[in-house]
Amino acid sequence: MSEILDTLAHGAAPRDLSSAGWTEAYRRSVMDTFGPPQRILVRGEGAYVWDADGRRYLDLLAGIAVNALGHAHPTLTAAISAQLGTLGHVSNFFGTPTQIALAETLLRLAGAPDGSRVFFTNSGTEAVEAAFKMTRRVASDDGTPRTRVLALEGAFHGRSMGALALTHKPAYREPFEPLPGGVEHLPFGDTEALEHAFSPAAVAERGPVAAFVAEPVQGEAGVRPLPPGYLALARRLTSEAGALLVLDEVQTGVGRTGSWFAFQQPEVGGGVVPDVVTLAKGLGGGFPVGAVVAFGERAATLLGRGQHGTTFGGNPVAAAAALATIGVIERDGLLSNVREVGALLRQEIEMCGSPLVREVRGRGLLLAVRLTHPVAADVARRALDAGLIVNAVAPDAVRLAPPQTDASGVVLAPPLVLTAEQAREAARFFATLTLPDDLPDDRPDDLPDDLPDDLPDDLPDDRPDETEEA
Repeated sequence: MSEILDTLAHGAAPRDLSSAGWTEAYRRSVMDTFGPPQRILVRGEGAYVWDADGRRYLDLLAGIAVNALGHAHPTLTAAISAQLGTLGHVSNFFGTPTQIALAETLLRLAGAPDGSRVFFTNSGTEAVEAAFKMTRRVASDDGTPRTRVLALEGAFHGRSMGALALTHKPAYREPFEPLPGGVEHLPFGDTEALEHAFSPAAVAERGPVAAFVAEPVQGEAGVRPLPPGYLALARRLTSEAGALLVLDEVQTGVGRTGSWFAFQQPEVGGGVVPDVVTLAKGLGGGFPVGAVVAFGERAATLLGRGQHGTTFGGNPVAAAAALATIGVIERDGLLSNVREVGALLRQEIEMCGSPLVREVRGRGLLLAVRLTHPVAADVARRALDAGLIVNAVAPDAVRLAPPQTDASGVVLAPPLVLTAEQAREAARFFATLTLPDDLPDDRPDDLPDDLPDDLPDDLPDDRPDETEEA
């Protein structure tokens, strides 16, 4: 690593190779869409990373639920190196063994029926974009195209124009409107609103539904699993209406919640079989790769030849990375580790004794620590100073509700290889948290059951309003 940094220093990079020097170079050369970096990270190993000043951090964010195997996993790095040394890239005029093997593996893990197929992308946003295009191919019995798509309040599906149309937060949407039309956002978990959206009255007014799109566990809104029975209702309504059930598992897929897909958990999915599932993030263990899994012949044939494409999607190296990641998860029993260590992490934090910790919610190793007061940004900064990387959920600057009525928290999405001792290390930090000195005396005892729907989930409140990357 030092040789690489020395080489960079002779180019445009700073001669001062400290975090301060690199941060100044970042300000000069990188677009200011994320604000200044919190740290300059130079290497990682397992669940730890090191910054340019040599300080170590326990990574409880894992690149926003991306680095499933942690950092520098030997099996993953060997698979990528071996594939790149054999065949690095070909166009999609050709197939490769790794691409085909990955498609078959995903269909197996998803329990997809005969006739199902996979489309590969480079990211979650691209996977959602492809799924959104699939919804435009849904037609009524008379052949009339449907353009009405249902999504949920609090949803985050990506930043490209189609994915942004499905995303709920106005601050993300408004600078780029007009977006593709036809999208309606329903209240989160509201079964009456869902049923009404499919009612004859709604269809008569706004047309038939093409698709219902949802995250089984919302990340942007503060790690909120859909209530039990909700997806089962959505499956029934979409089936009766001839609409697609599209599940965004970009963040929750590939073992993050303790099963291969969150919809496979009885409390979340209730045994449903979706029509389309989007994947990315943890799929490549840190290497960019995404996928759209289409369940059954109908969904798999919605996009025909020439109707969609990608240059890099499904390239041999990305496919090899994904196969290696899945292989390690299966070989090392990481799904059970996610469930066991996730439960331990949750229990240890809930029992840490801090008056600032209200509860922990989520599934597996996708958790939100809810606080009794809206100081998540400060907690995230304190965690970083203490050597832990977490993800802040802070009250939005333009939120109309008085801040003392808001609950806030931090999100944890560590590598699936997190150990019990590392979970306890995280809990020890939360045990140190005390109540702020400047709390209002008239703060109400009752806090809302849910985190606000429109909050960013990974940056302190003094940075630009930029959070999730699909």
